[in-house]
Amino acid sequence: MQQFKGTTIVAVKKDGKIVIAGDGQVTMGESIIFKGNAHKVRRLYDDKVVVGFAGGTADAFAMCEEFEKMLNKYSGSLMRSAVEYAKNIRSSGHGKAEAMMIVADKSTLLILAGTGDVIEPDDGVCAIGSGGNFALAAAKALLRNTNLSAREIAIKSMEIASSMCVFTNTNYVVEEV
Repeated sequence: MQQFKGTTIVAVKKDGKIVIAGDGQVTMGESIIFKGNAHKVRRLYDDKVVVGFAGGTADAFAMCEEFEKMLNKYSGSLMRSAVEYAKNIRSSGHGKAEAMMIVADKSTLLILAGTGDVIEPDDGVCAIGSGGNFALAAAKALLRNTNLSAREIAIKSMEIASSMCVFTNTNYVVEEV
């Protein structure tokens, strides 16, 4: 069975802004671009929370849906929703999701893994997906060595990742909180 995967999501926190950017490519297997304009970055909870997801499509959508339920249950508290989501994943007895999400509100940036892990990046930069390491390295370098805004860093990091990763394209969706 072919699995849909491959993407790059990057997040940058700078000067009171958090920006999440992602590409639009959906890849089937190792050689087929199935879709080029998917929206893997979206807003939840009355547009107060932004999420970007990468990994197996079905798992990513399921993770996003379950996380949104937690946001509604815990009145939009990002950290509480993330922790409760992770506890549910670990105690559910279901297999681990083959996907990850970056989630952010106006002050908090987190990575949620399909294994039930919640990770808060040390330096306000994180990335996931097949081109994640390229985007992460670029974002860290740009954050430390330029005066670019969070949005500019996120977009330039995506440009670098898409120039190196065959599973990442240049159809970006960018959201800021």
